[in-house]
Amino acid sequence: MRGIEYVFPLIIFFGGCMKETEYQQHLKKRIKKLIPSAVVLKNDPNWLQGFPDLTILHKDSGKYALLEVKKDQFAPCRPNQEYYINSASEAGVFSAFIFPENENEVLDGLQQSLEA
Repeated sequence: MRGIEYVFPLIIFFGGCMKETEYQQHLKKRIKKLIPSAVVLKNDPNWLQGFPDLTILHKDSGKYALLEVKKDQFAPCRPNQEYYINSASEAGVFSAFIFPENENEVLDGLQQSLEA
């Protein structure tokens, strides 16, 4: 059953007031609720330019995933972001750009990938 956490991003998005950092906080909470055995890490954008925002470690399977968070589907990519997402995908690591408009789809894929 889909609860309020599925509606929250759309409410904020259409209200036009959510910042990327606020959306990241929402995602971290939602991922922890969806996949309790996950550890969600926020990566330092100043350490490795373009590396995805979130690394998700799955304690039960030993798998991990990378998510690049965008405040909306029109937010521009910075240099190297596509490179890291594509490189991880080619290596068999679940990786994706995530924003309110594709959140449910990406999180469903994340859950299937980590728990498979």
